[in-house]
Amino acid sequence: MLRAQLLDRQTQRESAARTYARTLPVAPATAAGAQVTGVDGRTYLDCLSGAGTLALGHNHPAVIDALQATLASGALLHALDLITPQKDAFCAEFLRRLPGGLREDARLHFCGPAGTDAVEAALKLARTATGRRGIVAFTGAYHGMTLGAAAVSGPAGMRAGGPADAQPVTRVPYPYAYRCPFGVGGAPEAAGELSARVLESLITDPSSGVERPAAVILEVVQGEGGVVEGPDGWLREVRRITAEHGVLLIVDEIQTGVGRTGHFWACERAGVVPDILVASKAVGGGLPLALIAYRSELDRWLPGAHTGTFRGNTLAMVAGEITLRTVAEEQLPERAAKLGERIRRELREMAESRPEFGEVRGRGLMIGVEIVDPAGPPDRLGNPPGDPVLASALRAACLERGLMLELGGREDTVLRLLPPLTLTDGEADAVLERIAGALAAVARPGARRTPRRAPRQGRRGA
Repeated sequence: MLRAQLLDRQTQRESAARTYARTLPVAPATAAGAQVTGVDGRTYLDCLSGAGTLALGHNHPAVIDALQATLASGALLHALDLITPQKDAFCAEFLRRLPGGLREDARLHFCGPAGTDAVEAALKLARTATGRRGIVAFTGAYHGMTLGAAAVSGPAGMRAGGPADAQPVTRVPYPYAYRCPFGVGGAPEAAGELSARVLESLITDPSSGVERPAAVILEVVQGEGGVVEGPDGWLREVRRITAEHGVLLIVDEIQTGVGRTGHFWACERAGVVPDILVASKAVGGGLPLALIAYRSELDRWLPGAHTGTFRGNTLAMVAGEITLRTVAEEQLPERAAKLGERIRRELREMAESRPEFGEVRGRGLMIGVEIVDPAGPPDRLGNPPGDPVLASALRAACLERGLMLELGGREDTVLRLLPPLTLTDGEADAVLERIAGALAAVARPGARRTPRRAPRQGRRGA
């Protein structure tokens, strides 16, 4: 009864723009780790974890203890951008965890508490430091919902309010092998090579129609875009191209950072260090916090060039410092790599008899399953079309079985798993069992069970 009342009041009071509340009709009451209990007493496994925010899961004891001690100490809870002992400790821990050369030579800028404001700050900094206006972004990207961040995002729905007129954006195809924009599916390295080639041509060809941009912004693994992983060789080529031509590289690590992909930062696997790194979500330990780290020579802002009231959330600094240290000391990136590979392997084994699973992909505990209609007409690469209806039904069936997850990708056809990095082996088993049960319940009667035709291998460099 209470659950129904809460959901009904939310529908009456909150805007039509609400998202998760529409597809996950849960009214949480308590939570611990990967377990969420609703007001109706039902417990769910949380494979959403605040859209990847809760690296340590809900109410991690070390985080709770630190927050309670801070509250009892009389510390300022709101300090604008003044320095506090808690902020100093967070900065030291964050700087210690940065990739490569940024670790020794970085400036930090704290932004409004959401990742989208950190993206805005990164774009503004790039324009200030270079004196140029243009930005290169990638298809399928998601960088936030404010005007500048939305302008460099891909999906039309995220740009519904219109682009930021002052932000010229050029888009380059992202190397998405399963739905390859270059027609070389099954070969992510080849797609990455072509994507980098297009980027370099746009920058260097005097007749490309594109002025030399201020920056290139990218996600190493596109989250909302459908858990699409950019190849390491592609990322290294993008770094080479931007460095050689004086274009800044912005890497958006809002969802991939703090151990999620098997490294502390996703760009580290390729050995790439960006000029500007964007961080939020897990960096605040579950509380709102966003910032950028960038090479010190770029720090050409005047005082007040990018500001905001809520940049000094003391509790977020405390939770973030504990989270960063715990993730590193407990080797949770390594744990994410190992457990994520096991989950993907078992999902692929499931896919052998369930052709509705078009592709299982991801990195670490950032996992995606593209849901397809196996009876639909294949695309030019031999892959069946996405099935948004089945994907939506599967999400609902998972929820019925006590598993919270979300969708992403084109037309919301990708089942996305973002569990806490503290997910246990037993909980991982339960996740897989519930997905299998949900799929068996919603798969179309009579769907073929013969092995899928392998995607056509394209000629490298075609």
